[in-house]
Amino acid sequence: MTVTLSDVAARAQVSPATVSRVLNGNYPVAAATRERVLRAVDDLDYVLNGPASSLAAATSDLVGILVNDIADPFFGIMAGAVQSEIGGPGGRAGGERMAVVCNTGGSPERELTYLTLLQRQRAAAVVLTGGALEDPAHAAAVSAKLARLADAGTRIVLCGRPPLEDSDAATATLTFDNRSGGRRLTEHLLTLGHRRIGYVAGPMERTTTRHRLEGHRDALAASGTGSAGNGDQEELTVHGPYTRQSGYEATLELLRRAPDLTAIVAANDTVALGASAALRERGLRIPDDISVAGFDDLPFSVDAVPALTTVRLPLHEAGARAGRLATGAEAPPPGGVATIGAELMVRGSTAPPCR
Repeated sequence: MTVTLSDVAARAQVSPATVSRVLNGNYPVAAATRERVLRAVDDLDYVLNGPASSLAAATSDLVGILVNDIADPFFGIMAGAVQSEIGGPGGRAGGERMAVVCNTGGSPERELTYLTLLQRQRAAAVVLTGGALEDPAHAAAVSAKLARLADAGTRIVLCGRPPLEDSDAATATLTFDNRSGGRRLTEHLLTLGHRRIGYVAGPMERTTTRHRLEGHRDALAASGTGSAGNGDQEELTVHGPYTRQSGYEATLELLRRAPDLTAIVAANDTVALGASAALRERGLRIPDDISVAGFDDLPFSVDAVPALTTVRLPLHEAGARAGRLATGAEAPPPGGVATIGAELMVRGSTAPPCR
């Protein structure tokens, strides 16, 4: 026999309207009353009719989380942290929301498609993680999609992504200070005495790539190294995907261009692993012959041999905060934008040059 809303109301000794308010979360209800209703929901194993309630309400109980690559720990950590914060008290069926992770594979078209699908589902919130594509047409299309979602009552949170240009659709933006992190990492290498530094960069069209590379080159310029004394910086930079294979292939190319390199900075820790493999294959010892540094401080970086010098981004903390912002559990930062700092983590993979 199907359990109805009226059955829950009778068990909790409240009106059907009160049950509806508790389950939809769209009206304040006394804590004791809410507890009675949720207990009745659990006791009767009542299942809320999601599609029907979403037609009546402005939004559903669905939260979309857009990631470039769920297999990449950078995105996986943030997505998991978002999901940990969107559940209701005690994981009760009437209070929690359902997270849907949308894996774009870095495809601009797929990103737009997922935003359209989430709009059709009347998503309660959408969290976009990671850097943005630097393409004006795509940026305009994303802004338009997000504006329509926001107009329908969906909360929009950007996590690890720059603020939208010419749009106030986002409820909140949590942006990583990639530029400062890139600068501090290269300053560390310069302080050790390195002057011939190769850079394995990410994809050219991504904001994260540009900001980290700008920080690197700012440090070189400030030290007077980013000129003829260090050769052409374009010659010492190779772009590619944020993958281990890219790090491996780009490092071999850098060694071909500049065999006298004493350090390599990688776009992220995964790329740094590939760079390290290429160096070992060439018989170079880390850090005795050449130093290696990464970015993100992913969990495996401390277990690399030697442990990887990197820049720590608080991915879990940022994702958790994005989850709270997505559900309205935390107020947006002043002006809607918060910059999250980066911390230099010096470990065994960097040392003064020996040549």
